[in-house]
Amino acid sequence: MTITDMINAFDMQQRKGFLMFVENRYKLDFHVDLLVSPMNLEDQLKQLEKSARQLDLTSNERKKYDTAIRDYLFNFLDELEGKNSWVADSEPSKEIYDFPITENGYKLEDLLRLYERSVNSTGLQPASGGHLGYIPGGGVPLAGYGDLIAAITNKYSGIYFGNPGAIRLENHLIDWTAKQFGFTGEYGGNLTTGGSIGNLIAIVSARDAHGIKGKDFETTVIYGSSQMHHSLNKAIRIAGLGECIYRNIPLKENYHLDTDFLSHQIEKDKLQGLKPFVIIGSVGTTDTGIIDDLDKLSEISQQNDCWFHVDGAYGGYFYLIDELKDKFKGIEKADSLVIDPHKGLFLPYGTGMILVKDRKAMLHSHYYTANYMQDAYKAPDEWSPADVSPELSRNFRGLRMWLPLMVHGLKPFKDAILEKYLLTKYAYQKLRETPYIAVGKEHELSVQTFRFWKINTSDEDLNKLNEKILEGLHNDGRIFISSTRIEGIYTLRFAILSFRTHKREIDLILEMMKEQAILFGLIK
Repeated sequence: MTITDMINAFDMQQRKGFLMFVENRYKLDFHVDLLVSPMNLEDQLKQLEKSARQLDLTSNERKKYDTAIRDYLFNFLDELEGKNSWVADSEPSKEIYDFPITENGYKLEDLLRLYERSVNSTGLQPASGGHLGYIPGGGVPLAGYGDLIAAITNKYSGIYFGNPGAIRLENHLIDWTAKQFGFTGEYGGNLTTGGSIGNLIAIVSARDAHGIKGKDFETTVIYGSSQMHHSLNKAIRIAGLGECIYRNIPLKENYHLDTDFLSHQIEKDKLQGLKPFVIIGSVGTTDTGIIDDLDKLSEISQQNDCWFHVDGAYGGYFYLIDELKDKFKGIEKADSLVIDPHKGLFLPYGTGMILVKDRKAMLHSHYYTANYMQDAYKAPDEWSPADVSPELSRNFRGLRMWLPLMVHGLKPFKDAILEKYLLTKYAYQKLRETPYIAVGKEHELSVQTFRFWKINTSDEDLNKLNEKILEGLHNDGRIFISSTRIEGIYTLRFAILSFRTHKREIDLILEMMKEQAILFGLIK
């Protein structure tokens, strides 16, 4: 008699007890309920299929859930203008831990209410027009519909073989964007999750294109500035270039990278037998929103055989505005350019883009094959995202960009960008007229710095005053602004980029600032 025969001879209780004894005695991991079941394999499969089909939803369930979710989202959008941009109280978010993942789940309606209390009603409200802190993200509604279509149809957008249409749709967006910035020739690009991954792809591509090996690190020089975004420092480290020499080039009085100093520094480095490698310029720095002299930086790069990288994650799409194009002279000469559609095109977080002038440089760094994917490389009619980025599995993020641009056309986006630029001019004028405000240099894009000011007060005391006032503004929460430090000075800043920010929001934050000025005795 076999072990199976012995087990089948037991009644249900004996069978379960025997298997639990074996499991405990020999530290085995049986699925006891299935093993003790008298069902044959086909019966088990039928039962499991019935349970698994719950994940697909019936037609009636889809309609029910669609109505509930749609009602929730429409209500959110309808009430958004009246919501605070910042809620300091994080206590409601702890309720998430009161809902453990269970075998049988919860009602959707209960979870939507939980989401509203614990997620949507705490912290920052990035969808709000009152979000003037950091660099605001967007969230145009049609991008959400694009994500819905992409998620449910679940098209694979990593390799051309998997879905030619998905790859061509994303390559179409990359091609359109590259041409907007004057790129020509065999350029390449990728829709990324944001500027951080874009900067990493650029630095890795530059490293390999210039043949930088481990033995070269101690003599290889990278040039940037204190206004450079920290994601570039991170990209340099992740790319294995942390042991290279990094030159933090000083800034001019207007916070632009000092190109004369850069030229002299490169000459000094070359005389010392060092190898200049990458020059990094910025289009819209996070602190002050400035644009470096791209034309001069590209000239210096070409003269010294350097890779010229431009971080335009925040400011890149302002280039679409005819009135601002002169500020970007030289951007078309970049070897790599990062731009974030989730900033300048108001798309949801997780939508970045990297463009590289020489597609072969991207392919050289990121193209790999595997035995199990041999079928996927039989028809490489176009470059695939997996060939030019670290990602193989990825969501089809192109649809969230393509759908709004195709439905709305480009004009509303360009008008919204121009509006933000002019709103910042309006804010600057109002700040200059305010006696208790010391305003920074006039913006180049849509970031404006300033601080509250009081006569006969030290910088240290003014730092403390501005910190307390910002705390008061955050406790109010109707409009959210942020702070930074510039040369050790605690500084407040507007970052005006949400497509929902209009004159009303600027007037409201100015009124809130006046209330704080009265509270702290700056005016009567």
